[in-house]
Amino acid sequence: MSLIDVKVPDIGDFDEVAVIEVLVQPGDTIRAEQSLVTVESDKASMEIPSSHAGVVKELRVKLGDKVSEGSVLLVLDSQDAQASSPPPLGEGRVGAAAPAAATSSAAPVPPPQPSPSGGGGPLPAPVASSYAGGADLECDMLVLGAGPGGYSAAFRAADLGMKVVLVERYATLGGVCLNVGCIPSKALLHVAAVMDEVSHFESLGVSFGKPTVDLDKLRAHKGKVVGKLTGGLAAMAKMRKVTVLRGYGSFIDPHHVQVEETGGEGQERTGKSQTIRFKQAIIAAGSQAVRLPFMPQDPRVVDSTGALGLSAVPKRMLILGGGIIGLEMGTVYSTLGARLDVVEMLDGLMQGADRDLVKVWQKMNAPRFDNIMLKTKTVGAEATQDGILVRFEGEQAPKEPQVYDLVLQAVGRTPNGKKIGADKAGVAVNERGFIPVDVQMRTNVPHIFAIGDIVGQPMLAHKAVHEAHVAAEVAAGEKAVFDARVIPSVAYTDPEIAWVGLTEEQAKAQGIAIKKGHFPWTASGRAIANGRDEGFTKLLFDAQSHRIVGGGIVGTHAGDMIGEVALAIEMGADEVDIGKTIHPHPTLGESIGMAAEVAHGTCTDVPPARR
Repeated sequence: MSLIDVKVPDIGDFDEVAVIEVLVQPGDTIRAEQSLVTVESDKASMEIPSSHAGVVKELRVKLGDKVSEGSVLLVLDSQDAQASSPPPLGEGRVGAAAPAAATSSAAPVPPPQPSPSGGGGPLPAPVASSYAGGADLECDMLVLGAGPGGYSAAFRAADLGMKVVLVERYATLGGVCLNVGCIPSKALLHVAAVMDEVSHFESLGVSFGKPTVDLDKLRAHKGKVVGKLTGGLAAMAKMRKVTVLRGYGSFIDPHHVQVEETGGEGQERTGKSQTIRFKQAIIAAGSQAVRLPFMPQDPRVVDSTGALGLSAVPKRMLILGGGIIGLEMGTVYSTLGARLDVVEMLDGLMQGADRDLVKVWQKMNAPRFDNIMLKTKTVGAEATQDGILVRFEGEQAPKEPQVYDLVLQAVGRTPNGKKIGADKAGVAVNERGFIPVDVQMRTNVPHIFAIGDIVGQPMLAHKAVHEAHVAAEVAAGEKAVFDARVIPSVAYTDPEIAWVGLTEEQAKAQGIAIKKGHFPWTASGRAIANGRDEGFTKLLFDAQSHRIVGGGIVGTHAGDMIGEVALAIEMGADEVDIGKTIHPHPTLGESIGMAAEVAHGTCTDVPPARR
C-alpha cells in the first residue's frame, strides 16, 4: 500500500477558491487525470484532476471549503506511486481553467456516453504528411462537413471574426440531418400522425372519408420543408461571408485539405479539385448508415436515406434493427398501408429507454406489426422476382424464409473518421473510425478540432451543435468547454418517447438509490381532452440529496417537454423546486410538475399514497 496526499496544483492567479462539487467518494477507484472536485472563483470554475491512479481512502474536503495551492484534497492508495503531477491548471492541461456553466452542489449525475477519448488510453498518433504545393484558397478556419454541427461551427467562427471555408458534399447545406435525415423524416411523421389521429375521430362523432395518398405531392411537401431550411442556411452563410465549397474534403497535411468537387443532385465527383490552406480546422464529417454485407444490392433494400425517397408503398416491409430510426420510418410506411416485421438481436426494442416507456408504445403500435422478432438475427438474404427473401436465426425466428417488398437496414451508423485522410494531418482515429477529443473538442493535433457523430455517442444533432460552439469559441481564443451533464433522447414515433439523464435501469445497475415520481396521464385533464391519455411522466430523484437525476415521458409531444427535465437536471433542482414551479393548466407540460409532487408526496391529482 502506498498512501499519497493528492493536493491542489498551481491554480494561477487565484489565492483561494471554493469547492462547489465533489466528484468522488471514499472507495472509488480513479485514474490519473480524472477530475476530483470542481472549484470556483469570482472569474471561473474549474475541475482539479488527480495526480495519480488508485483508490480513494479519505476525503479531506467537503462542499463549501476554501482551498488553495498545496491544499490536500484526499488520501489515495496509489496504484502508480511514480506518476507525475499534472501540469499547472491553465498551462499544460487543455480546458482545465475554462469557465463552466452554472454548477449546483447537487450530487453528480453520470455523464452521457463519453467520446472515444475517454478511457482506453491515448491512441498512437500517425505521422503527418508534408505538402509543399500551393493553395487555391486560404482561411483562418476550415470546417469539414455542413451538418447541424458543421454549419453551426462555421457560423459561430465567422461571428467571432474568423475567415471561414465550409466544405460540404451535398448540393445544399444541412448535411444528412436536414437533407436526408431528421427533418424530412419528421415532415413525413407529421403527415402519418395526422392520418392516424383522424382515424380515431369516428368514435368522437366526427367521420372522415378514407384518405387517399398522392406520393408525388407527399414527396414534394417533404422537399419543400427541406428546401426552406437549407435555403435559409445558404442565406445565413452569405450574410456571414462564409465561403462554401461543394465536394469531398480530405486532409493532405496538417494545414491543407483537398476538396474534390461534386455536382448534380447527388454526390458525383466532377473531376475538379481545389486545395485549401487553413490555420485551424473543425472536423464535422459525421457518419453513415451501416450496410450489412450479406444484403443484396437491390433497390428494394434501402437505408434510412433510401426509405425517405418514398418511391412506393410496399405491402410487406422488414425493418432490420429495433432502434429509433427504423421504428420511425416503419411508422410512416405503416400508416401509408404497409404491414411490418421487425427483427432485433437484443431482447427489446428502443434500447436505452426504460422498458415501462417502451411498453406503452408497443401496446399502441401492436396492430402495425405482423411479427416482432427479438433475440433474432438476420443470417442471409437474396433478391428474387417476388421480393427479398430473408432468412433468420434466433428464439423468435420464423421457421421458413420470409419474402418482403422492402427491407430497411437500420442497424446503426458508423463514423466517417477513416474517410477524410485524417492520418495525413497527424490526427488519431480509432479502429471504429471515431476521433478522440478533449473537453474543448481538440484532437491530438492542437489546431484541429472534431465534433458531432465522429467523436462518439450519442450521435445526435443537438449534441453536435453544442460541441460546435465550443470548438469555434476555443479556436477563436475564448474559454469554453463541453460540459453537458445530460443529453436528451427522443423517439418521434406515436406516441413519442423521450428520456434524459439516468434511467431506472441505469440507476439500478450503478447501485444508486432513487425516489420516483410517476404521474399517469389518465389523471391529466389535457391528455383526456385530447383522447390521448395512454402516456405518463416520471421523474427520478436521488434518494439522499433529493436532486433530480433523470426522467422519461411517453405520450404525444413528449419530445417537446423533455427539455424542462434536462434543464432541471443541469440546474440541480429537487422535487420541491419542480413541484412548486407553477405550470399552466390544462397542459401536458404540467405533468412534469405533478410527477415531482408525486415524488414529494404532495400531489392532489392522484390517489393518496398508501401508508
